[in-house]
Amino acid sequence: MEGIEHKYIEVNELKLHVAETGSGNSPVVVFLHGFPEIWYSWRRQMMAVAKAGYRAIAPDFRGYGFFLLVKTLELLSFRVLSLVSGFIVMGVPFLPPGPLEFKGLPEGFYVSRFREPVRAEVDFGRLDAKTVVRNIYILFSRSEIPIANENQEIMDIVQPPLPPWFSEEDLSAYGALYENSGFRTALQVPYRSLHEQLDITDPTVHVPSLFIMGEKDYFLKFPGIKDYISSEILRSLVPNMQIVNLAEGTHFVQEQLPDEVNQLVLEFLTKNSKLQ
Repeated sequence: MEGIEHKYIEVNELKLHVAETGSGNSPVVVFLHGFPEIWYSWRRQMMAVAKAGYRAIAPDFRGYGFFLLVKTLELLSFRVLSLVSGFIVMGVPFLPPGPLEFKGLPEGFYVSRFREPVRAEVDFGRLDAKTVVRNIYILFSRSEIPIANENQEIMDIVQPPLPPWFSEEDLSAYGALYENSGFRTALQVPYRSLHEQLDITDPTVHVPSLFIMGEKDYFLKFPGIKDYISSEILRSLVPNMQIVNLAEGTHFVQEQLPDEVNQLVLEFLTKNSKLQ
């Protein structure tokens, strides 16, 4: 994409791909993606913050996109330990560190299926990478939790079409990158590392934060999640948090509603950071 530079950083026998744009002397905004996203998911936000005077950096997580594997990742896990002046989350609120369990959902719940070793690889392996990405974007952009019947796999429950904001050009970009990386190690983050017990003594987020939530996001139908978002538990963990609801938003709000999200991001940055 024009205006965005790409490089590799070698860390502990890994070559991590990083996309970046903006002045090297400016305050840095780091964009971290989820599944099945890649650096490309943040392209519009990266260009917006760079135009406003910031430096935007978006890595591909280990096992995603342009990532280069130097050694095996059998025990791949993920954690972010950073010193930041603020953070923004979209779709999923801050959750206490520790193993995550999803109660009240049937065996065909997509997270349960993705966590099961080999099962998702076999499911995805029936299709090419581009079709797998297409199917996941269709499923995750709806307002219902993806759940398969006992005699189905997750790829069997997809009903087209793609959401209108996700173009064939976007699909080709994702498909090409997953042809490179495959899905096996990508499934480690987040699904197969949800059981990890993190050694964090104080989980409180003390810096300013913004939670951008789509009101039509299927995640809001997870048992107990709406109560959690409005609870004192979340407020105690993230005391300086602003919540913004986007009425038509689904799970990938930054791609679905880039103008609205860009405005919210820039307002937050203006309020909570200082350009040099």
